[in-house]
Amino acid sequence: MPNREPAQHTDTQTDLHAHTPPSPQTLRTATRIRSTSGHHSAILGVGGYRPRRVVDNVEICRSIDSTEEWIVGHSGIRERRFAGPDETLPAMAAAAAGKALAHAGVQPSAVDLVLVASMSNLVQTPPLATVVAHTLGAERAAALDLSAACAGFCHALALAADAVRAGSARHVLVVGAERMTDIVDPHDRTIAFLFADGAGAVVVGPSRTPGIGPVVRRADGAFTDALRMTSGWDAFAADPAATGRPWMRMDGRRVFRWAMDAVAPEARRALTEAGVTPEELDVFVPHQANLRMIDLMAERLGLTDRTRVARDVEVTGNTSAASVPLALEALLASGRARTGHTALLLGFGAGLNFAAQVVVLP
Repeated sequence: MPNREPAQHTDTQTDLHAHTPPSPQTLRTATRIRSTSGHHSAILGVGGYRPRRVVDNVEICRSIDSTEEWIVGHSGIRERRFAGPDETLPAMAAAAAGKALAHAGVQPSAVDLVLVASMSNLVQTPPLATVVAHTLGAERAAALDLSAACAGFCHALALAADAVRAGSARHVLVVGAERMTDIVDPHDRTIAFLFADGAGAVVVGPSRTPGIGPVVRRADGAFTDALRMTSGWDAFAADPAATGRPWMRMDGRRVFRWAMDAVAPEARRALTEAGVTPEELDVFVPHQANLRMIDLMAERLGLTDRTRVARDVEVTGNTSAASVPLALEALLASGRARTGHTALLLGFGAGLNFAAQVVVLP
């Protein structure tokens, strides 16, 4: 991992991420990831933003025909966060990104590229990433958005790692930000209890040893109707009364089967590509879709009790592209994940598509 001074923080959440000098054992762990490049990249810092408003299942059940027991039994979710009017996508993304930069000890002026993954941005232009870069003061950075739903963050992380390894960027800011409450019908009992809002971010930079393993990724367009919008905004604009506001719809059973049958084997291949066995893996951070899926995915991967599995979905809900970095931040803040640990990151969702890679934690 690259040498750098710990950032000074006043924020309690960020203080939990303060760097500690890596031990020799930690350094040996970091070199386990296989790389075919002469240049290496690594995650240097992690940050997150959770909206202020906590929404429990009692409140959710006021809008849908369900019960607290049913929601917990089918999803594991006990509460989630909904963004307020002032907690816009740019505001949440910038807040998470600012924490990641502070954790990495990297100034905004040193950022060369900003990548923001989101499926819930209702503003077509300017790009969300451009607004985030300007808000942070990253005036030298190129900035672009990426839309790959719940897999967006892991896809963006792979692009960031490639840019650093190729030398086209030294520091890349990768953000996943969502206001899923803008695109999910609050009265849809099939998914209204699942989705929530938030933002997570990482800083990717150069490293003396491999810190981000090869990405394994694929898209399967045969399942495009399993997670889709009810209509396009063009149809809504032409006849609002006929189409109604576009809302997201999901065939949960089809997505679940696809994740188990197609994604789980490929996630295991990401371990193989990085040269890490399931027994050696320290941390597993899958997309926080629901608790049943997370636990079954860990079982399919053959993970042992030594691997810490992210279960942030219980208190954060499904935040789509923000779920992986938010869950990673929560593990680091709790101390369950530490500097030098190897972590398998896995994003999967609409498309249907997925991306997975092994990383060394900062």
